[in-house]
Amino acid sequence: MRPISIPTYIKEKFYLEESTEKTCSEIRSIYPLLQKGDPDVSVVIPAYNEEANILKTLSALANNQCKYNVEILVVNNNSKDRTETLVKEAGIRCILETVQGITAARNAGLYAAKGKYILNADADTIYPKDWIEEMVKPLAEKDGIASVYGNFSFIPTAGTPRFVYFCYEYMADLMRWFNKMFKDEAVNVYGFNSGFKREEGIAVEGFNHPPGTNEDGWLALKLREKKFGKLYQVKTTKALVWTADRRIQMDGGLWKGSIKRVKRMLGMSIEGRTDL
Repeated sequence: MRPISIPTYIKEKFYLEESTEKTCSEIRSIYPLLQKGDPDVSVVIPAYNEEANILKTLSALANNQCKYNVEILVVNNNSKDRTETLVKEAGIRCILETVQGITAARNAGLYAAKGKYILNADADTIYPKDWIEEMVKPLAEKDGIASVYGNFSFIPTAGTPRFVYFCYEYMADLMRWFNKMFKDEAVNVYGFNSGFKREEGIAVEGFNHPPGTNEDGWLALKLREKKFGKLYQVKTTKALVWTADRRIQMDGGLWKGSIKRVKRMLGMSIEGRTDL
């Protein structure tokens, strides 16, 4: 069952009101509890001009509770603002990728990561405290899992009532079921809530993908086609991530965005899938 309202913890992180100095200090103090030694898991975050969002995401991730040793790695993709400065002030590793674009940024993070498992995250998304644990568990404990992916909910930023998004999310779940049954489940894999084994990701040349496709879903497809295993949806609400609705707003709002997505599902549009 999806939550109608935004959980308190998610609200606290998304609407973070403390100073950047205090937030950076808190992340620096809590992060060593997560990064206890050589990393088992690398959480990789591509970032381009995410000064307004990155500390919220890092704070949520640094407060995760899990049994694995975790590194958080931010890939600065030529940001013109203070993204890299804030990441480093928070005590988080940051690398620079000068080739512009999400594919180059994700590949840079993959090859620079030190963990056995890679979790893909985004700089405008808030992650619950058990997200890392729940996403890694199938990869670490189940046989024949090539890639995991999870569910997401929206945080309204432009006046759309949360209840409207709650209804929309159930419609989106139906569309994902349709994709899995009649198209390809790989379309359901998104770069802000998915994971795989680093060695296997490198074996299929990372996030490289043909024109007209998306880097995240195409990686999942390559992993499956190379017989590394099946795709696995993590359904527990403990792994439900919350993301701002800015991409829906970029699509012209919820109504226009919904029409575009239905057309893509029914094969009426050749337009590539957006991030959401």
